[in-house]
Amino acid sequence: VQLVESGGGLVQPGGSLRLSCAAAGFTFSNAAMSWFRQAPGTGRKLVARIGSTGASTNYADSVKGRFTISRDNAKNTLYLQMNSLKSEDTAMYYCQVSRTGIDYWGQGTQVTVSS
Repeated sequence: VQLVESGGGLVQPGGSLRLSCAAAGFTFSNAAMSWFRQAPGTGRKLVARIGSTGASTNYADSVKGRFTISRDNAKNTLYLQMNSLKSEDTAMYYCQVSRTGIDYWGQGTQVTVSS
């Protein structure tokens, strides 16, 4: 299993970013996928999850209405559209998948929201 995140960067408060996660090594279209984030000194927390077809999604309360998780099963890619970014969204963002009871993670992409 390989997960490679991209799209992070420095953005001003109120701005937007779109993260991508390229997946390989498993049948992407059969797998629920998640985005997590970890701020310095804190644990990794679930941001959003999407079912294998994309029909079901759920979000952490802190990002509801601002973030949208989506996927393109033809491209084996997971996305996270982040709008109205706040300083408290600053964190390393990871995509995650569970296969046969094992959690797999990408290397992460840093998002910094600052003026």
